[in-house]
Amino acid sequence: MRNRFATFLLFGLLHAPAPISSAAVTPAKFEFEVASVKTNTTADGVRGGCRGTDSRLEPNDTRAAIPLGRCHIVAARLSHLMTIAYGVQVQRIRGEAELPWGSMRFDVEGKAENTSEATEEQLLLMLQRLLEDRFRLNMQRETISMPGHALVVAKNGPKLKEATGQGARSLRIAGAEIFKFDAAERKNLDQNTIMGQNVTMAQLAGTLGNLPNNGPVIDRTGLAKSYDFKLTWEPGESISSVLQEQMGLKLEAQKVPVDVLIIHSAEKPAEN
Repeated sequence: MRNRFATFLLFGLLHAPAPISSAAVTPAKFEFEVASVKTNTTADGVRGGCRGTDSRLEPNDTRAAIPLGRCHIVAARLSHLMTIAYGVQVQRIRGEAELPWGSMRFDVEGKAENTSEATEEQLLLMLQRLLEDRFRLNMQRETISMPGHALVVAKNGPKLKEATGQGARSLRIAGAEIFKFDAAERKNLDQNTIMGQNVTMAQLAGTLGNLPNNGPVIDRTGLAKSYDFKLTWEPGESISSVLQEQMGLKLEAQKVPVDVLIIHSAEKPAEN
């Protein structure tokens, strides 16, 4: 389950939709032609997503098996579905634990009316509408200040290789406490590794924020391009020190603004 959820989490970091205001309402035209929500009985790890005409699939991306113009999500709690639909990391969703059925998992299917034209962003808007309708979801987006870190350029400047823009975007992490590569890839890697190809600093910051004990991390490097890199460290080493040595970056502890979704109310959806 951990491996599958980490893949799902990286999907959320690399493919998050644009932020929405707390008062936003999903436009009515963005609705699935056919959709179903069923209680999951496999007790398996969450997986899946939405695949539009412009979706960029990473190696081993489970969305490759999803037909175009569809969302297919298996064994997801409401918070997992919200992570995909609204682009907020699961640990920044509040209120699910207060729901009597909050630990339940669901299988969700959605098909656009015109599968050959629906973009990923449009499918995510359709998924938002589905959550609003089937779960009677009443939620609010807020920005709060939390202890965390800012990713900044170190004193001597960045040590980064600018991406050519020709390769697919890929961001993968390996380590004892975090998602691991497949065994065939892992055998030649150091114990803790982050490998990025055509990755922005905002995406790197989001990944660093998911490492143990870092808290939320925001990008304040001022570097607007995409980069290729490999970051490795030994257990117990300071991530900030390793970043400075290998990439010319560092983490500065400070309070940072974080988007959270607060569930005010939701209902268990009827089977269909």
